[in-house]
Amino acid sequence: MSLGLESGRVRTVIMGAAGRDFHNFNTLHRGNERSNVVVFTATQIPGIGGRTYPGSLAGSLYPEGIPIHHEAELEGLIRGKAIQRVEFAYSDVTQRRVMELGSMVQSWGAEFVLPNLRATMIESNLPVISVCAVRTGCGKSQTTRRVVEELKKLDLRPVVIRHPMPYGDLEKQAVQRFETMEDLDRHECTIEEREEYAPHIAAGTVVYAGVDYRKILEQAEKEADVILWDGGNNDIPFYTSRKHLQIVVVDPLRPGHELLYYPGETNFRMGHVIVMNKMNSATPEGINILERNIADVNPFATVIRANSEISVDDPSVIRDKRVLVIEDGPTVTHGDMTTGAGIIAAQSFGAFNIFDPFQIAVGSMRETLDKHRHLEGTGILPAMGYGKEQLADLQATIQAAVNLGHIDSVVIGTPIDLASLIKIDVPHTRVRYDLKEINLSLETVIREFWSTAVWEK
Repeated sequence: MSLGLESGRVRTVIMGAAGRDFHNFNTLHRGNERSNVVVFTATQIPGIGGRTYPGSLAGSLYPEGIPIHHEAELEGLIRGKAIQRVEFAYSDVTQRRVMELGSMVQSWGAEFVLPNLRATMIESNLPVISVCAVRTGCGKSQTTRRVVEELKKLDLRPVVIRHPMPYGDLEKQAVQRFETMEDLDRHECTIEEREEYAPHIAAGTVVYAGVDYRKILEQAEKEADVILWDGGNNDIPFYTSRKHLQIVVVDPLRPGHELLYYPGETNFRMGHVIVMNKMNSATPEGINILERNIADVNPFATVIRANSEISVDDPSVIRDKRVLVIEDGPTVTHGDMTTGAGIIAAQSFGAFNIFDPFQIAVGSMRETLDKHRHLEGTGILPAMGYGKEQLADLQATIQAAVNLGHIDSVVIGTPIDLASLIKIDVPHTRVRYDLKEINLSLETVIREFWSTAVWEK
């Protein structure tokens, strides 16, 4: 069987996690007769391998689409399909791990490439404000909500475009628009998607997401005055503009990580504004390390210091109770956090005991905790819900804690009402967290940015 080497097109694998990989293909490879993307690989997210990137999205050069294999198969793919080039295209990975993968790829006979991410940034006809971070869990979502507040005070219509999370039918998810909570059900959104979209919808803000971000931008621009990029993990923006404000959130609870993770360091160096979040939880040592790194790497950035302020719907559900704490999944798994808003709330509002679910986790929850051993002993149950099976296992794990008599109540530290998706048979309460600036307000920064942006639509 011919491998197509005679075509002269560079046989390529794109390593990804159902997000940046598809975007890189769409912007760098679709319609490009110099390259031949033979396969995508998938990691980080369960259930995203074994699919096909459909021909309707891949373009005329790929009428049958492009298969998506698990990253564990990479060596066999390189050797068996005469792969010449491997492009790395996912985020929140240590710099060391990136180079380990590069060394493996080179030893297997292919070149390893980090594409020019600026070349993947699509230019908008409108001003763009992007909110990114150096790690998952720094506080992008609460920062984005604050930016929306300030834009609306200026009587502007921001439309939020969210980093991709296409874990279902890729053709159906090419362009998604969310205006109501019913839209979340209609698009069969996972917990992770709901956590990101629901707070914006509740505030009356339209959200777009999907797979084809050029088409998404074309639609969003029709109803917006400004495009607000809501980043995922620590990826860089998919959009730019002649007028672009890049806000990057950093975390003094993980000082030094801004220089240790890819592509978080890229964001750290590119940011016009750096938001140093969680000042009320950080140590002086952590703050000092972060401040020194900002001064060394991006000394001309505007620095905003802020607290992440926590509130609880019903503190009586926590006080003097034995609680199970559920935290935002990505933050505490590949974000490597050992605490979160739920744990802080449980401690602050006087929980008698925080139950550790490590030994009773069920099914895919057991697999998640086994994979992320740093969570053992923390008392954290990650809100994993990438599909119906994981959602069922999350509910079953909570129920096991109830049935065994380990808990009196549940503290929900995720950005959504988890109890609307699964059954929780004990009292439960939601934790909310909001950004509160200390030294300089986002209002001042946004107003200054907008006052210099004169646009004709």
